[in-house]
This record gives sequence, structure tokens and C-alpha cells, in this order.
Amino acid sequence: MTSEAPAPRRRGRPPRAQAEAGPGARERILEAARAEFAQRGYDKTSVRGIAKAADVDAALVHHYFGTKDEVFEAAVEMTLEPVQLVPLILGAEDDIDGVGERLARYFIGVWENPATRAQLLAVFRSALTHEAAAKVLRAFVLRRVLERVAADLKVPDARLRAELAASQMVGIAVLRYVIKVEPLASADPEEIVRMVAPTLQRYLTA
Repeated sequence: MTSEAPAPRRRGRPPRAQAEAGPGARERILEAARAEFAQRGYDKTSVRGIAKAADVDAALVHHYFGTKDEVFEAAVEMTLEPVQLVPLILGAEDDIDGVGERLARYFIGVWENPATRAQLLAVFRSALTHEAAAKVLRAFVLRRVLERVAADLKVPDARLRAELAASQMVGIAVLRYVIKVEPLASADPEEIVRMVAPTLQRYLTA
């Protein structure tokens, strides 16, 4: 009597024991990824290192997220929460005049929050030094957030407007939080919102 051959394993999927590596395995991996990217930057972070920090097999990281770029994108998404962000920026249908202020207030607010600032610093520093990280950030901020906002506002040249708004916000982030140029670095957040909001409003709706 011959024994039955083992069932073939699905390509790209880890063994069942790995896939069931305890409750919240995906969340543990994502938190570990955020910490690794924040501490080591994009170049020095590896899938193996993320797996070790999360106490799982590296195959499980690939199972949930795929490549390192995809883990990085998931970490960005976890920090910025685009599902909540886009409706928040758009506001009510009859309140498009406040879109610039809402965008500026959210952007400055998420940077001023210590819980998210370290993650954003890691994202921006990685994007400044590594093209793969920059590509992820560009695609995420533009395609997932600002292009959707501009498209929903039904204005001409929506993509160009989104890129102009992104250039304004990224410039502020780099100067204020990454290289800390004064007096911008120590300016009151409310003053920044007040001065930047009209520019964002013009880019997106004028």
C-alpha cells in the first residue's frame, strides 16, 4: 500500500503553521516594519529584519505584504490613513472653500503629533536617499490622496494641481521637520496653517 503524496503547496503562500503564527500576526509585522524603517531607514531595513523584530518567519512577511516596497507602502498607509483622510479633506459638498485649510491643518497636525512624526521622518528621509522609497511616496501621496481630492473637486488639470499642492506640503515638511530651517522650524503651527492654506486652496480650486 502506498502512502498518499502530500498536497502541493500554493506558490507564494507560507506553510499553514506560519500563516497562523498567533493572533494579530499581520499587525505585529506592520508595527515592526514601521519601527525598523524609522530606526534604520529604507536601505538598511530588510524583510528578514522586519520578520525577526515581529518574531515571525520571513515567508509570513512576504505572504502578507509581498516585497519590501509593498511593506513600506503599507507602513506609509498606516501612518496617513488615506481612507479617512480623503473625505476629511473634501468635507461637505458645499464647503470646497475650506479644502485648503483642512488639508494644511491635517498635514501640519500629523507632523506635530509625536506618535506619527517619527514614522513620517523615516518615510521622508528614505525618500530623499532612495528612489524606490521616493517612488512609493510619490505614488501614495499623489495617486491615493491628492489626485483623488482634485478629481472629486472636478477642476481642470487635476493632476497638475495635486502635484503643486504636494510640492508645497513636501517642501514645508523637509524644511521644518527634516533639516529644521529657522524661523520655519520653530514657527507656531497655527501660523503656518494660516499662511499656507490660501495657497493650497488656490492650487486645488482656483
